[in-house]
Amino acid sequence: MLYYPDPESGLDRKAVNDAIEEAFAEHGRGRVQMPPKMYVTFPSGDFRTMPAYIPSLGIGGVKIVNVHPENPAIGLPTVMALTIILDVGTGKPEAILNATGLTDLRTGAAGAVAAKYLAPGNSVSLGVVGSGRQARAQVEALSREVSIENIRVWSRKEKNARDFCEIFTRFDCEATSLEKVCESRCIVTTTPSRAPLIKSEWIHEGTHINAIGADAPGKQELDPYILKRAAVFVDDPVQAVHSGEINVPIRNGLYSPDEIEGTLGEVVLGKKGRKDSTQITVFDSTGLAIQDLALAKVAMKTGTAVNLTFDV
Repeated sequence: MLYYPDPESGLDRKAVNDAIEEAFAEHGRGRVQMPPKMYVTFPSGDFRTMPAYIPSLGIGGVKIVNVHPENPAIGLPTVMALTIILDVGTGKPEAILNATGLTDLRTGAAGAVAAKYLAPGNSVSLGVVGSGRQARAQVEALSREVSIENIRVWSRKEKNARDFCEIFTRFDCEATSLEKVCESRCIVTTTPSRAPLIKSEWIHEGTHINAIGADAPGKQELDPYILKRAAVFVDDPVQAVHSGEINVPIRNGLYSPDEIEGTLGEVVLGKKGRKDSTQITVFDSTGLAIQDLALAKVAMKTGTAVNLTFDV
């Protein structure tokens, strides 16, 4: 059995995007096994188990991932993860991966794939809501798929937004208000908010939104009326209804699962997509186990492995 230290820095971001795009395509073709993620709630966070199998890649396994929003205050990441890969022929544990950084990469890549197909053009102004690890991952991944004209970023702490811009000096980056962030043609929301941050009146025709932060029941970042105005695409309908951006509006009777336009896999396959330049589109990302497996396949080829004994 091999243990892979987190190989995040050694991975080609475009190769990561391509692997995640193909995972979504396989999902759209109905060629994967992926039960909905299961949640265990702690007093200050939760952890999830995420099993899957992708026959075309010959890979199966499970990711265990936590979300504890207060962790940064004690020097720990909000999200930490471990992925266990099983031999599909025998079920024998084949590899263990530190998936903390990989989780950021695969979620960023999902946003990049969505922007590639749903953004109103190949060149966009980018609005970023939140300034943490996932916000940075979204920018890095999106920049491989679309040309970023400029970045406007908002954070609850203005200093964090300014620090964010210091990281992305290669772009014209401005720390600003939420309303001004929403003037961008492509917006990514990456906060753990449980109350809408983005008002419908701030969103202009033709905008694309990657709604990333709502990944558990009770979370939401968007005014529900935005969803009513938009074509909403999800990564997986079952997960999205349970824990995506649409979960609270559905619970409150403000949105119906029947209103979902389609899945990102269907968009990649050309079955669904943006209808015109004025349409508002939303990608509701909950994070799929197949993304983790596809990225594990890439990481196992290029990451640093340490041999461990495994007795059966």
